[in-house]
Amino acid sequence: MREKFTCRDCDKISQPPAPFHATPRGWAGPNLLATILFEKFGQHQPLNRQAERYAREGVALSLSTLADQVGACTTALQPIHDLIRAHVLAAERLHGDDTTVPLLARGATKQARLWTYVRDDRPFAGGAPPAALFHFSPDREKTHPNTYLAGWHGTLQADAYGGYNHLYRADRRPALVISALCWSHARRKFFELADIAGNVRKGKPAHEISPVALEAVARIDALFDIERGINGMPAEDRLAARLQHARPLVEELHDWLMAQRGQMSKHNPVAKAINYMFEKEGRWEAFARFLDDGRLCLTNNAAERALRGVALGRTAWLFAGSQRGGERAAFMYSLIVSAKMNDIDPQAWLADVLARMPSLPVSRLPELLPWNWSAVSARQVAA
Repeated sequence: MREKFTCRDCDKISQPPAPFHATPRGWAGPNLLATILFEKFGQHQPLNRQAERYAREGVALSLSTLADQVGACTTALQPIHDLIRAHVLAAERLHGDDTTVPLLARGATKQARLWTYVRDDRPFAGGAPPAALFHFSPDREKTHPNTYLAGWHGTLQADAYGGYNHLYRADRRPALVISALCWSHARRKFFELADIAGNVRKGKPAHEISPVALEAVARIDALFDIERGINGMPAEDRLAARLQHARPLVEELHDWLMAQRGQMSKHNPVAKAINYMFEKEGRWEAFARFLDDGRLCLTNNAAERALRGVALGRTAWLFAGSQRGGERAAFMYSLIVSAKMNDIDPQAWLADVLARMPSLPVSRLPELLPWNWSAVSARQVAA
């Protein structure tokens, strides 16, 4: 309600201006919208379950109404998403990974992909705040990472997925992307061959454990122990520690793996695990690149952590309903995961952003970014 007031001296009528809506011509308030968004993309509660819960509380909100609100919010929050995207792609080093997402198709589902590119400089005490950028695609064609990273160059920490190979070409413009491969992926192949407990669960005898795989896991674990001790230190200190402690271990591991592979059949599972690290020219150099740059991580776990919510949630929401639905999910994951990486409550942040952004000048939008926002300042603005 906007009350009208009349001045007794000049007989003029005044009325406070109409408040800004969280979304254009919207009826829902920012707190309800933030609840819907966070429940769906942060707590993995599909909209149909939310509609049923609201109905039990006496509030009739249809599935289509909730879906419309999600679409309206992605439009309203686009300026914040653009700022996060620009921040992520301004990094000189990115973590990249993808995971499967079932996409509803005619008569069944097909395997789509959700990609993430993470900027996280905390391992080497970098000053830039962490953030994540997500993309959705209906397949895993190599054109997708080439499109998402068009114009970007730097060091990409990822697995050995062949779709990235075009980024590593020397004639790429504006510049080639440098590959730094993940030791967690390499270790996993050996670990599966040396997992005694896992074999027992599968009904296999423990004596089938490969001693070579077990030794490889132990040697790689020694590298992980070194990394745990230098995590969070400046890049110069990390590099010095790696030159002193990690480089000799990596060189010994290289010679040992080559010697073991020479004694095995090419069909041996352990030989295949070794070949993962030597299969193509330059692959071992990409695994060893962390020894020459203190900013690099030993693993790609930053991207794995960003995708963890998707892996947990897809068992609840089953599939993406459409291409547009998948793109909206990637949009919202970018915002929610970035908020979590900066240790703020995503729901409170979304509610405050939706409430303040319509009346905020464009020049002040960076104030609403997760790393600039605080719950204290939000309460002060609300007061």
